[in-house]
Amino acid sequence: MSRERDRRVTPWRADLAAAHLQGELAAGRYVEGAPHTVAASLAPVLARPANAAPRLTEALYGETITVFEQESGWAWGQLASDGYVGYVRAGLLSVGDPAATHRVAALRTFRYRDPDIKSEVLGWASLNAPLAVAALEGEFARLAGGAYVSARHIRPLGQWERDFVSVAERLAGTPYLWGGRTSLGLDCSALVQQSLAAAGIACPRDSDMIERAVGAEVALAALDGGLRRGDLVFWAGHCAIMVSAGGLVHANAHHMATVIEPLAAAVRRIAGGAGPVTGLRRLA
Repeated sequence: MSRERDRRVTPWRADLAAAHLQGELAAGRYVEGAPHTVAASLAPVLARPANAAPRLTEALYGETITVFEQESGWAWGQLASDGYVGYVRAGLLSVGDPAATHRVAALRTFRYRDPDIKSEVLGWASLNAPLAVAALEGEFARLAGGAYVSARHIRPLGQWERDFVSVAERLAGTPYLWGGRTSLGLDCSALVQQSLAAAGIACPRDSDMIERAVGAEVALAALDGGLRRGDLVFWAGHCAIMVSAGGLVHANAHHMATVIEPLAAAVRRIAGGAGPVTGLRRLA
């Protein structure tokens, strides 16, 4: 399959595929798919319809998944946010939800049964989770589904962060989680993706995808004093964000956390595993 038909973001199996792929990729049948909304605080997206299957990524509360098949309690579908394809527990999804009006701007927010911080907590929603707000009621926002969140923790869609690097810095200390995409646990590419998303910048899911799609290429010679805040650094299977000319922030398995550290120290250490820096990118 060509790069344009990357299996990670192509809703295709030998027996089933999205209807728009008919005539391009052979499959046993083709279906239009139906939009569903993540109703749980997060929904793991797995490689197979089994709880023990590898986690590919995560869907945030409120995100949309186009579901092409439901069978034995599992839904196979594609995330609207970044196009990732995989299996999600069908019980974590709902249908018929209104369009989002706001997003979570805090690292996370709690969903309460009533507009009262002492009321039952129904769940939570992570940074960038899309919310359908029905009304603002004082210090709270009432969601279309009836739960309440702190009005201080949300922003209308279109009100973005001015500095995506500051978002990544706020996530320092977050535990590392392979496939994680929330402020409770994330991986290197999710840190970049979610930081950019908070600034209104679309970003694919994996580091190799980001290296191809985001920003403009910077010569590797810039590693010797030519980098600046906001530049992206890539290794084989890893990525980081420069916070200054000589420091970066990244989620990594060495620290098992998102950390800020000197560029030189990271380059030296990672060279012994993933190898040398493979690319540099700069956003306009």
